[in-house]
Amino acid sequence: MLGMAAASPSARPAPNTGPPAHSAANSAPAVATRPRNRRQLILEAAGRVFSERGYHKASMEEVAAGVGITAAALYRHFPNKYALFAECAHVMVDGLVAALDEVPAEAPLADVLAAVVRVTIAHRASGGVYRWEARYLDDEDRRGLGSKYSRLVERVDEAVRREQPLPDGRLRAVAALGTIGSITMHRTAIAQRRAERLLLTAALRVAATDPAAARPGARPVALPARPVPRTRRTEILAAAVPLFAREGFANVTNGRIAQAVGLTPSALYRHYPGRIDILAAACLQAAGLLSQGVEQNLHGVTDPHEAIAVLTATYVAYGFEHTALNSVAEAELPGLPPDLRRPLLLAQREHIALWQQQLRLARPELDPRQARVLVHAGFGVVVEAGRGLRWRDSPEHRAAVTALVMAALGL
Repeated sequence: MLGMAAASPSARPAPNTGPPAHSAANSAPAVATRPRNRRQLILEAAGRVFSERGYHKASMEEVAAGVGITAAALYRHFPNKYALFAECAHVMVDGLVAALDEVPAEAPLADVLAAVVRVTIAHRASGGVYRWEARYLDDEDRRGLGSKYSRLVERVDEAVRREQPLPDGRLRAVAALGTIGSITMHRTAIAQRRAERLLLTAALRVAATDPAAARPGARPVALPARPVPRTRRTEILAAAVPLFAREGFANVTNGRIAQAVGLTPSALYRHYPGRIDILAAACLQAAGLLSQGVEQNLHGVTDPHEAIAVLTATYVAYGFEHTALNSVAEAELPGLPPDLRRPLLLAQREHIALWQQQLRLARPELDPRQARVLVHAGFGVVVEAGRGLRWRDSPEHRAAVTALVMAALGL
C-alpha cells in the first residue's frame, strides 16, 4: 500500500554522546511525555488525511506528521494503513451509536437528532472516510459498519415515526441524517453552536415533511442526455464509469477497462494518456451535464423561490439519471492531480454560489455562511434519500426527494 514503511532499528534513539549528566542537569530540557489521548489524536489526523486525499493516496507518514510523531511511532499503534483506515471508518458511526444509546428511548425527536448533530460536527473533518472511502473496506468490516449504521437509522426512524406519524418514515429518517451528515462534506467556516442550530432545525423540517404528498412533475425539468458512445474514446469512458463507481478508481485496472471495450490494455493509451485521464474526463462530463441542465432549466426564471425549486428539481433529476457518474465525480475528485482538479473545483464553486445567491434572495435573513451550509444540506438529502430509494427512478421518487430538499432549505 502507498505510504507503508516498516519500523526499523534505525528509528531507535541514538546512544547518548553528550556531556556527563551532572554537568547538564540544570539545563536539560524536560522529557516529553506521551499524551494520554495519543490514539485519539492519531485517528483524528488520519480521518482528515483519508477524507482529503483518499485511501490510496494517503500515507502513514502524512498521518504521523499531522500528530507530530514519527512513522515508526505510528506503527506501534496501528500495524498498517488498512488497520488505521478501518478504525477511522468506524469512529464516527461508533460515536453516533454511543451518543444515541445515552438518549432515553422515548426522548423527543429533537433530542435524538441533537445528539447526532453534536457527534457529527465533532467528527466533521473525517466524515468523508465513512461516506465515500468506506468502499475500500474488506467485506467483514463493511458488513460491520453497515450493521452499525442500520442501528442508527432504526433509532432515528423510531423517533420520527413516533413524533411525525406520516408515510415514508424511514426515508424521512435517512434524509434527516443526510441533512446533518452534509457538514462533513465541505469546509464552510461557521461557529459550532450556529451550525448545530442550523442543522438541527433543517433536519427537523425534513423529518416533518410528507414526501408522499409531493406532486410528481410539479417542477418539470430536463437534462441533456449523456453522449452516446460512438467512438473508442467515449466507449472507454462509458465502460469505466460504472467500474469506478462500483469498485473505486484505485481498484480498477487498465486491463479491466480494456476488457470491457474489447481492447488490449496497451491500446487504451492511444485514446487516454493514463487511467487518471479517464477519471478526469468522467468528472468533467459530470460537471458539464449538470451545468448545462441548470442553464437550460433556469432560462427565463426570475423569482428566487422558483429558481431554488428549479435548481432542486434539476439536481434531483441529475442524481437519478446519472447516479454512477455523479458518485464517481463526488468520491474521486480529491484524488485528481491539482491541474486536473482545478477546473472542476471552479465549476463546483460556481454551482454552489448560484444556489447560495438564490437562497439568500428567497430567505434574506440568512447570511452567506448559513446559506452555504443549507445548500450542502440539500445535497446531503439527495445523496442519502437517493440511496434509501436505491436510486430507483420514478416521477414519485423524484418528487419525494425534491420535497425533502426544499424542506432542508427552509422553503
